[in-house]
Amino acid sequence: MITLHYYPSNASLAPHVLLNEIGVPFELKLVDRTRDAHKSAAYLALNPNGLIPVLQDGDLVLYESAAICLHLADTHPAAALAPALGTAERAQFYKWLVWMTNTMQATLIHYFYPDRLVDAGNAEGAAQVKAHAQAKAAACLMQSDAQLAGHGSPWLLGKTYSAADAYAFMLCRWTRGFASGAAREHAHIAPWLQRMLQRPAVQRTVATEQLPQPIY
Repeated sequence: MITLHYYPSNASLAPHVLLNEIGVPFELKLVDRTRDAHKSAAYLALNPNGLIPVLQDGDLVLYESAAICLHLADTHPAAALAPALGTAERAQFYKWLVWMTNTMQATLIHYFYPDRLVDAGNAEGAAQVKAHAQAKAAACLMQSDAQLAGHGSPWLLGKTYSAADAYAFMLCRWTRGFASGAAREHAHIAPWLQRMLQRPAVQRTVATEQLPQPIY
């Protein structure tokens, strides 16, 4: 049995969507961040970083959202969540997934937790970090929008849906609170988000996690 340790709308969202896409039985275990469950000894034994998510697949314990997404794609090839190995399309898949986790996601973490990068009590510094992070995230959204515009196909990589779409959906959702430049405001991302929300797997994930409006 596969178990996903999750918290609603956290970095577990993309793996949760993919598990619903795959359609295999799995168990969800809530890691209650409001009670610091992600810092408990039991959880730290699974992920010493104290971050969400963790995937348990038999004896395998795996953390890092992108790694979990790759593992799910590789172990469930029938779901066709990634292009074929050794192809140019697979290389592009790697590029976008790594870019999303290393660049856009890292930037959004600075947006949500700017105080981590400044001295305690430095409210002005934290505000500057947050503003710069939002500007950089906005540039990331423009790059994603250009990707969709460039090929004119329904999904991030082109004609075929992949795990990269689930990951991008998660990150786009995180921009919903932007005062301006949120993902939904971009000409090509907006209809892509609508297509994502029409997918039964995404609908099940949203319902299970009881995600509040706006979804994105």
